[in-house]
Amino acid sequence: MPRPALRCSPFGATPDGTPVERWRLDSGRGVRAEVLTYGGILHALEVPDRDGVARSVVLSLTGIEDYAGPSPYLGALVGRYANRIADGRFALDGRAHQVPVNDRGHALHGGPDGYDRRIWAATPVVGAGFAGVRLTLRSPDGDMGFPGTLDVTATYVLDAQGTLSLDYRAVTDRPTVVNLTNHAYFNLSGAPTVADHLLRLDADRYLPLTDEGIPHGPSAATAGTPFDFTRAHTIGARLHDPDPQLRAAGGYDHCWVLRPPSDGELLRRAARLEDPVSGRTLEVWTTEPGLQVYTGNQLDGTLKDAAGNRHERYAAVCLETQHLPDSPNHPEYPSTVLRPGSVLTSRTEYHLAPPERAC
Repeated sequence: MPRPALRCSPFGATPDGTPVERWRLDSGRGVRAEVLTYGGILHALEVPDRDGVARSVVLSLTGIEDYAGPSPYLGALVGRYANRIADGRFALDGRAHQVPVNDRGHALHGGPDGYDRRIWAATPVVGAGFAGVRLTLRSPDGDMGFPGTLDVTATYVLDAQGTLSLDYRAVTDRPTVVNLTNHAYFNLSGAPTVADHLLRLDADRYLPLTDEGIPHGPSAATAGTPFDFTRAHTIGARLHDPDPQLRAAGGYDHCWVLRPPSDGELLRRAARLEDPVSGRTLEVWTTEPGLQVYTGNQLDGTLKDAAGNRHERYAAVCLETQHLPDSPNHPEYPSTVLRPGSVLTSRTEYHLAPPERAC
């Protein structure tokens, strides 16, 4: 029986000449992933359909020059603080901190030079029944305005069952705030939009936002709103409803509050995405308290992949496991503070077992 395998190859260089590596993870049974050392980007995630035809289910760009240009975080590892911090300001232990603002006057995804634009150091991770790559990054004290030197590890592992796991670990030498996620854009079919994908979320509350994407405060019940995905709905069914929240964001770009884990439970399911035509499904399991769902509202066709396919509006959906946005300014939210002597750990699993083959 084929076994998981790992291979590294060059993937060009950044504009300043720094070489970029591509690590290819193969489950041995049809599911394959490609990870770049630039931005820790999940460049490809190949999954067979019910007829055995494999295609990548994440949006990608042609080459490193495209990723290094203006890019909406396609597949990237995002930090030091994923999502938004209002006005780029927060207080920690009585001291005010200002970080760069890069989205309507607010800080988004760690600022204009976040972890998505860094070269991560890579080492192989192999064992019986799995293959992976461990990425490491040192973010110095004051990096994008954040306090403390942060040492981050992100480990991608693909096992023989077709599950891609992503484990984060971080330590600091000064108190800081940390929120890490992966910004993959999923499209299970290859169709121009994901409007016909079925989505179910294991959450019945979400965070309403201001017109600038900042949480109002407490979470709200999804029942009776277009945000209720406790039963599976097609993404497009209510995408254009006259709901003020949808209108302000141009679609879904909101954080759902996941149910607390049960006693002894390490991970809980956050989402299930299905393409009925191909039979491909994706289940997302995580230790994180929130899930940001983004339907590619700002994609406009200017970006394309190596095959020439342009990424139009609603071409994919992001399922970003993370802490809640603007948590440093909301003490009622789960804390994102990391202190010296403590270790941040987080795990997300993408369950991608190929569908049963048609007779």
